[in-house]
Amino acid sequence: MTEPAVDVYLTEDDAAQSLRTDVHNGLTAQPKWLPPKWFYDARGSELFEEITRLPEYYPTNAEREVLATRAAEIARVTNAKSLVELGSGSSEKTRLLLDALRDHGTLGKFIPLDVSATALREAADQISTDYPGLVVHGVVGDFTRHLDRLPDGGTRLVAFLGGTIGNLEAGERADFLGAVRAALEPGEYLLLGADLVKDPSVLVRAYDDSQGVTADFNRNVLRVINRELGADFDVDAFQHVALWNAEQERIEMRLRAQRDMRITVGELDLDVEFGAGEELRTETSAKFRRETLTAELSAAGFELQEFWTDKAGRFALTLSQATD
Repeated sequence: MTEPAVDVYLTEDDAAQSLRTDVHNGLTAQPKWLPPKWFYDARGSELFEEITRLPEYYPTNAEREVLATRAAEIARVTNAKSLVELGSGSSEKTRLLLDALRDHGTLGKFIPLDVSATALREAADQISTDYPGLVVHGVVGDFTRHLDRLPDGGTRLVAFLGGTIGNLEAGERADFLGAVRAALEPGEYLLLGADLVKDPSVLVRAYDDSQGVTADFNRNVLRVINRELGADFDVDAFQHVALWNAEQERIEMRLRAQRDMRITVGELDLDVEFGAGEELRTETSAKFRRETLTAELSAAGFELQEFWTDKAGRFALTLSQATD
């Protein structure tokens, strides 16, 4: 087995400073907010894996269905020599693509990018073990900042799965898609997973399950801040809220204070007041229509090649090619 190469552009110190900046900016804003990336410490990651197995949470299974059906076609259309995955590369969905490209006879390199050096090295080692002869070149970085550091490797297929594109605001999506296009050569490909607009009751249930797992996941961001920044949030004093914003066609997750509170964030020397009923926005998840996805991809310099959905039409997988 060839030892995976790993380029590090994001250190633990960088992540710690990013957390400090995000928490200060978010908790001093009106209305208050926090970015969803801070859900994902070890406990948060475990909770999210549990969420993906809940009956109400359809996106994971819907996307897997599309990939299982279309992976061989993706390999034939792209003839990709390198698979780039934005996010940890050890999941079943990653392997569907790797297997299809290997079976097609073009696969030579796997390039996973992740903010966590630990998660990335574990994924890279596992893929190297399971795919003998595959060159694995990992990048520890942030997909909003380090796409220009992606190594080459013949025709590349960039996979951005899970509907994560929906966590970005419209301007952030434009910047992200533009950065992906800038990192690619004309003729290379982007495979994008996106959740679709549907019955709001289905959407809300996916983010507010009957077992309360998503509620625990949402409150986990407060545990992270308590531990990493010496804050004193009473985690149980915040109610999980998930609602459909029809005007912006997105799900919003919030934490609602159940009483008046004064929170101290020791590492930031910051005191924050919460009024009873005040909400802290922790995640937005935009849902898409085919025409809006096509327009956003086109504006960034991509031509839509394929638009696939699961049989129930809940989730889309788009394959786009970088244009001249």
